[in-house]
Amino acid sequence: MLQAQLYFLSDQYYRDFPDDKLMKNKDIINGTPHNRPCFFAFEDSKIADIYWIVPISSKFEKFKQIEQNKIKKYGHCNTIRFGIVLGRNTAFLIQNMCPATSKYLTAYIDKNNHPVRIDDRIAADVERNARHVLAIAKRGAKVIFPDVFKIYHELEHQLQ
Repeated sequence: MLQAQLYFLSDQYYRDFPDDKLMKNKDIINGTPHNRPCFFAFEDSKIADIYWIVPISSKFEKFKQIEQNKIKKYGHCNTIRFGIVLGRNTAFLIQNMCPATSKYLTAYIDKNNHPVRIDDRIAADVERNARHVLAIAKRGAKVIFPDVFKIYHELEHQLQ
């Protein structure tokens, strides 16, 4: 798996791991389904075949406001990060991340047949914050919306 690459989740993932807190797989734009959201993926620290995937949203202003509200309330916000993807301001929604395996991931390929990647600095920031949020979630805090540990254990079982 390439570093800092973007992916889409398969429909099968949503069938295998039904969770109403997962980001929806497809948006309907002008009556046509589009593969959205795309996800930034990074390896799990214990099982290399499991990846943590962080959805990306183009609703930059909406999530900037949510971030500001969290900063006012808690003094910081590491569940939403920001960066540029394909020349656009985007939000990385760590609060919506989930685990997956390569079986469920399809690379985001551009018009020139190249994998879409993000800047290494953005990737490092998102991964660092996501790992921190995961550590908080492992201690019992509800900082990630989907039931990621249930999905993680089911993926572990699949890999055996």
